[in-house]
Amino acid sequence: MTIEAPPVGVGLQRTLGVPQIVFMVVAVAAPLTVFAGLIPLMLGTGNGIGTPVDFLVVGAVLVLFTVGYSAMTPEVRSAGAFYSYVQRGLGTTAGLGAAALALVTYSVLMIAVTAYLGAAAATVVENVTGVVIPWWVLSAAGLVLIGVLGYRNVEVSARVLGVLLVAEIGIVAVIDLAILVRGGADGLSAEPLSWSAFTSGAVGTGIMFAVFGFVGFEATAVFRSEAKDPDRTIPRATYIAVIVIAAVYAVSSWAMIIGLGVDRAPALAAADPEGLAPGLATRYVSHVAHDVVQVLLVTSFFACILTAHNVVSRYLFALGRQEAVPRRLGAVHPVHRSPHTASVVTSVVIGTLVALTAVAGLHPVTEVYAWFGGAGTLGLVALLTLTSAAVVVHFRRRRTTSPWRGTVAPALAMVALGAILVLVVSNFELLVGSRALANVFLGVIGGSFVIGLIWAVVLRRRRPDVYAAFE
Repeated sequence: MTIEAPPVGVGLQRTLGVPQIVFMVVAVAAPLTVFAGLIPLMLGTGNGIGTPVDFLVVGAVLVLFTVGYSAMTPEVRSAGAFYSYVQRGLGTTAGLGAAALALVTYSVLMIAVTAYLGAAAATVVENVTGVVIPWWVLSAAGLVLIGVLGYRNVEVSARVLGVLLVAEIGIVAVIDLAILVRGGADGLSAEPLSWSAFTSGAVGTGIMFAVFGFVGFEATAVFRSEAKDPDRTIPRATYIAVIVIAAVYAVSSWAMIIGLGVDRAPALAAADPEGLAPGLATRYVSHVAHDVVQVLLVTSFFACILTAHNVVSRYLFALGRQEAVPRRLGAVHPVHRSPHTASVVTSVVIGTLVALTAVAGLHPVTEVYAWFGGAGTLGLVALLTLTSAAVVVHFRRRRTTSPWRGTVAPALAMVALGAILVLVVSNFELLVGSRALANVFLGVIGGSFVIGLIWAVVLRRRRPDVYAAFE
């Protein structure tokens, strides 16, 4: 069947308000996944009990980023998020470079989390039934369901994500509260919130992992075409998402440290990072809570992949609308009013790449999740830095907002993000496990931006009308 590109004026359905968009982007951050997987890793290999401050520092930097990001939102009409902002500030060539970088960044993140989804689901199935199922079978099943939801109206996805997100934040809150009510292992302490705790150990590693925990907050702008009032909804949703993520992670990491004991937390995390969160659930709540954590960990990964799927498909949709890629990718489903063609392409590409990792025999957690997740972190920080630079340049040319919103805050964010980018690159070997792999993934992320630049040059020469339409 031939799918016609949508006629002019036919667009996605505008049904999303602030709560739905916040649910979508906080779901990418996957609070329970961070609580059970990332925070123990930070305690064991980063700056130990200084982990809560890592999240507060990164949260503060991202609030600064959001000041300029939000100020520019009314002047960016496309739903292309990062690439639209970079294009507006730094030009079409840089914008298409950012588009390619964003597509690769979110795709590798999807691959990473899809593998972990299969592994987590296989663990639950084995514990409940005793049946051993290969991780890739359950990953494939998850991708099929996500593909169905992605094909339909985004409001359906938002409802599903809302339920799953409330459930996973709920169990984290129950564990945190139980630890605090019972006074933890040795009583409550403010030491993990001190500057001395933050500066001890490997600060760069801690900050690097903390950035990974915020992945997805910036995706609010991707849903511009489906927001009820985008100029108000997108900025509000972005601020709320950043603040909620930073608060949940800082409080939860502090509670975990208190639950383990301030003096023992780093050593316990290093010895058994995977068993830390379920162990705390059993110790301070009940064995039922342990089982609930394992099940909700699966739904947390599912929610993360679903939102990332929606983000990638909307990048493709926006580029299709602008005819930078085949126009049919900008098609709107006549009934669901969704970017169905872009969604199907996203499902097929990610499914194929995950299948290749399975055929290669890679371990879903220690190899696929760690390697591809690390690459996604690098790509995200690079995109944030580029976007901050674009905001500064844009408002230096067009002084349509206050100096604080247009210059000072985004410039501070750009400097801070640039420093974090240096930290990520210098610590990248630790994140992915070896120098050779680090070089491969650095090449993939950096190469995607370069390919985007070449794509822009080719487009300008062969289809100057399309290139000019970006201006």
